[in-house]
Amino acid sequence: MAHELAVWLFEECVGTLAMSDGRLNFAYLPEWLSRANAIALSASLPLRAEPFDDAKVRPFFAGLLPEGQLRRLIAQQFQVSDQNDFALLDRLGGDCAGAVALLPPGHALPDSAHDAQVEWLDDKQVIAILDELPRRPMLAGRDGLRLSLAGAQDKLPVVFDGERIGLPRDGTPSSHILKPAIDAIDAIDAIDAIDAIEDSVINEGFCMALADAMQLAVAKATIHTISNRSFLLVARYDRVVDGQGHRMRVHQEDFCQALGVVPEMKYQNEGGPDLAQCFELVRRVTRPNAPQVLRLLDQVMFNALIGNHDAHGKNFSLLYSAERANHAAVLSPAYDLLSTAVYPELTPKMAMKIGSKYKFSEVQARHWEQLAESAGLSKPQTKKRLLEFASALPQTAREVQAGNARLFVGNALVGRIIELIEQRCEQTIRRFSLAAE
Repeated sequence: MAHELAVWLFEECVGTLAMSDGRLNFAYLPEWLSRANAIALSASLPLRAEPFDDAKVRPFFAGLLPEGQLRRLIAQQFQVSDQNDFALLDRLGGDCAGAVALLPPGHALPDSAHDAQVEWLDDKQVIAILDELPRRPMLAGRDGLRLSLAGAQDKLPVVFDGERIGLPRDGTPSSHILKPAIDAIDAIDAIDAIDAIEDSVINEGFCMALADAMQLAVAKATIHTISNRSFLLVARYDRVVDGQGHRMRVHQEDFCQALGVVPEMKYQNEGGPDLAQCFELVRRVTRPNAPQVLRLLDQVMFNALIGNHDAHGKNFSLLYSAERANHAAVLSPAYDLLSTAVYPELTPKMAMKIGSKYKFSEVQARHWEQLAESAGLSKPQTKKRLLEFASALPQTAREVQAGNARLFVGNALVGRIIELIEQRCEQTIRRFSLAAE
């Protein structure tokens, strides 16, 4: 196995990732540093001539890889240690989140304008892949596929043209993420795995549609069914189509990568990011930052009120748009929106505290004020925005349910999610009213 990988960004080689004595290091290429429009891979890996050591490198590059049981299964498929980030990147790094790809030295990334290769699938083949993913995450080891996405849930980068689903081969950029029903989940401080999270596809599909109806920027997600097997197709916000119809990569990184936090410490109670750090990051790296800070506040409020307790540091990202001056960062659209609180088997603890509280049932008006203060937000404006949100969310949820009768009307889980939202919104409004007396 090679001990160096070429790191590509926007279809250009920008540096070298190497492994020596079991430790990673990364260095930018001099020719990349000399370019006037050069950008950094990460806020945690700024442009400089000196190499970065393992402690600096691992949060970003390990953050490109699947986690938990998925990572272990992939490592078994390739007969490598599941602790060997380099070996896994060597085998999976052809199409990662953002505009990053890792290739053996001397290999070129395919020209997305001319060399796109897609293996189109019929319905039977899609079902076969849904059956295969729990045993072979990312279809690891299949010829011509080197695909990687972070997270502990089964998912697969695919190409979707509005009718057909295909596999992106030989470095071709994917357009969507296929997310099957969750069979097992690494739950927050709960249990390593539980059998089938009930109707996870409907749950996430509804929560994503609700976020859109609340006018949050959110990744477009649609529910598809083949032979009674449902799955989500989520349009990748880190892929765009240019004027000639060619799919191009857009760079992104999650908050753990940007803050230099390794993925296994993504939860606040493990030493991962807290909300104050998240707001400080957005304020520091986005321009103009005021609209982005408010977008982050909206995402935090939405997650709290729908009961998404798994909103950790890797479920928020920065997007480096090629259309903005100097590739300035913006907050990415919301993604991975799931009401975990509706499942009594899962922990009631939120991934990040609101004020000093991990449990939403314990959050009082003063804890939202603590959050506002620690995040550098105006307390009155935060209160006003939260109460507007809590007032509008229940009715909007009912409208989303009624607006897609085929999927949501009569679905017991959607009904329970709406009841939970109503309870949380009513509780929030009541506690601010009591605090004002």
